[in-house]
Formats: sequence, structure tokens, C-alpha cells
Amino acid sequence: MAALSHLGIDFGAKLAGTTAVCFAMDGQLQLLQSAKKQDTDAWLRRIIAEQNPNTAFMDAPLSLPSVYTGFGSDFHYRACDRAVGAMSPMFLGGLTARAMQLRAAFPELLFHEAYPAQLVRTCWPSGLFYKNDLSSFLVNLAEMLPLPFAKQPENWHQVDAALAWLTGWRHGRGEALSFGNEDEGVIWV
Repeated sequence: MAALSHLGIDFGAKLAGTTAVCFAMDGQLQLLQSAKKQDTDAWLRRIIAEQNPNTAFMDAPLSLPSVYTGFGSDFHYRACDRAVGAMSPMFLGGLTARAMQLRAAFPELLFHEAYPAQLVRTCWPSGLFYKNDLSSFLVNLAEMLPLPFAKQPENWHQVDAALAWLTGWRHGRGEALSFGNEDEGVIWV
């Protein structure tokens, strides 16, 4: 299977400086992070336009529960959210709307939902220090990544962007697992 050009995105609040992006360049994983008080959506649109990827794997809901399209009965969760224990897209409200708006701004780009916490639970059932000890977790993550970091992640947002990128790499190799259904929403790990 041919290698895909893809981005891993940890999507955060619009002005918090918590959105991070991971992509491969020159045989290394590059990490970028938005700045505090910067319009994250405009910054991310610029990054996507510059990198021109085939696919984006994003840690954010990209759809609503199917009850809002006339099917189903759950007003809070999609099947994929329940399967992996994710937060409700409705609880995340504005973030969900912004993620869906970003996807609509790039109709030629294939967006997939990634869920870093579930990837960690899948690949490392013990959790291996996830969200507790950054330096220890990075040692374990380095063993799973097919490429080295150009510069080590400085925070968990950058780690989650790298985990979203790893989901994309696994997807390209046919190794990723999916949760949910195409009619409502799928989370990949």
C-alpha cells in the first residue's frame, strides 16, 4: 500500500494555544503548535494549505449523533463515542462545530477522527505513563513510531498530535481499528 501524506491533529480551544499538528517531512516527525490568543482555526487552515496532505486524522468529533439526522434515539453520544468512552460531541459543542466547519473548508481532504487515548489503551493496555509522565511515555512511544521526532514533544497536546499521526500511519498500513459506523461516525485508532 502506498504511503499517504497525512496530518495528525490534536484540536483544541480556539484561542488557548493547545492545537498541535504532526506530519512527516524529510524522514522525521515534525510538530507545530498554535500560540495562545492566536486564531487556531486560521492557523490550522494555513498549515493544511501549506502541507497539502491527502488525509487528516483529527482528535475531535466530526459528526453528531444520528438522532439529529432523523435516525437513532441517543441525543448525546454516537455509537463510536460509547464504544471507546469518548466525550459527547454535544458536550464539546463549539469544538465539534469548529471541527466540522474545518472539514467543510477542505472538501477535497479526507478527514478521519482519531482518539489518542483509545490508541494508547489498544497498543499499551497498561497505559505506559500516558498523561502522567511525559518523558517516560515518550520512550515507549518512540518504539512504536516508524520515524523519529525532529524535536521531542514538549507537552501532551503535541503527543496527542503524534498519536493521531500514528493512527493515520496504522490506517495506511491496514492496521487501524475502527469503532462506530459510517452512517453516524467512525473513530480510528
